[in-house]
Amino acid sequence: MSAEASEDILDRTTKPVRLADVAKAAGVSHGTASNVFSHPEIVREEVRERVKATAEAMGYAGPDPKGRLLRAGKVNAIGVATAEPLSYFFDDPFARVMMAGISQACDATGAGISLVSAANNEQLAWNIQSALVDGFIVFCIEGGSRLVELARERKLPFVALDLDSEEGSVAAIGIDNVAGASLAARHLTDLGHRRFAVLALPFADDRTGFVSPEQVRTALYAGTRDRLTGYFNELSRVGVDTSSVPVYETANDAASTRAALEAIFAAGEPPTAILAMSDRMALIALEWLAARNLKVPKDVSVVGFDGVPEAAACEPPLTTIAQPIAEMARLAVKAILENDGSTSRQQLPVELTVRASSAPPPG
Repeated sequence: MSAEASEDILDRTTKPVRLADVAKAAGVSHGTASNVFSHPEIVREEVRERVKATAEAMGYAGPDPKGRLLRAGKVNAIGVATAEPLSYFFDDPFARVMMAGISQACDATGAGISLVSAANNEQLAWNIQSALVDGFIVFCIEGGSRLVELARERKLPFVALDLDSEEGSVAAIGIDNVAGASLAARHLTDLGHRRFAVLALPFADDRTGFVSPEQVRTALYAGTRDRLTGYFNELSRVGVDTSSVPVYETANDAASTRAALEAIFAAGEPPTAILAMSDRMALIALEWLAARNLKVPKDVSVVGFDGVPEAAACEPPLTTIAQPIAEMARLAVKAILENDGSTSRQQLPVELTVRASSAPPPG
C-alpha cells in the first residue's frame, strides 16, 4: 500500500471515508472504484482485490444504499407512524388488524414497510426525518397532530387514518364516528336499556378518570368527542339524562379500563349497559365482569367499537361497530404508492354487528 494510502487511513478518524478517498488511495478512477461495488464483474480481478483491500483498511463499508435509493427518487417502501410505543402495533387489536391489511396491500405491490414510533417527541421527529420511505400512513391516535406536522415537514405524501383534522389539506381515510356511536347506542336503547356507562378513549393527553362536560367540550381528540356525541344523541332521544351517565376516560389499556369499571360499579346504581369506544376496552370489560360473577348480557350488556377478529371469538361474542379496517388499509397504501399530488378525504361506512353480548336489561 502506498504512503498516500497510509496517510488516508490515519486520517479516517477525523472525517468520514468516501468512495473518492478509496479510489485515490488505491490508484484508480472514481468510476472504477464504484464499479468494484456495483458491477464487480466488469473490473479486473487484481484491481477488484486492490480496491477492496484499500477500502477495508480505510474502514469503508461500501456505497450508502440510502444515497442510491434517494438518487433513484423512489424507495418502494411505506412508513407507518404512531406516537405510541412500538409495542402498540402488536398489542392493540385494531392496530394489528390494520397492520395486517397494510401488509397485504404492500405484498400485492412488492412494497416494504417501515414502522416509525418513539418514546418522546425528539425521537419521533428524528425517526420520521430519517425514515427511508416514499410516504407515511399516520395513526392519528395520541399525538396525531404532531405526527401530521412532522410528516408534512418531510414533503412526502402522507395519509392520516382519521378524519379528525378539520384542515382540508390533510389527506385522510376514516369513518363517521358520530354515526357509528349512534348505531351502538340506538341498538341498546331499542332493547330497553336506560342506565348506561361509557368507557371512553382519551379526550386529552396523559389523563384518565371521570370526565366533566367542560373536559368533553375542550377535548383534544375530536374522534373521542364525536363518539360520545353519537352516544348521547341517541340516549337523549329516549329521555336519558346524559349528565348522569358516567363517562370514564381511559388510556385504552387494561389498567385504566379496569380502574374505570371499579369506579363505575362503586358509584351508586350500576349500569345495565356499557358503551365501550374500542373493542379492546370491551374485551377487557367482559373479563372483568366475568371475574365478579356479573353475567353478560343477563346482568350487563356490552357493545364495543372496531370489529376486530377477537370480538367474534370471545365469550360471549361481542356486539360491536365494525369498521372496514382492511379497506381503510388498502386505500391508505394506494394513496401513498399512487400519489398524484392531490389531497383526498374518504369517509367509509360502518355497520352494527349484533352478537351475544347485548340483550334486554334485567327485569
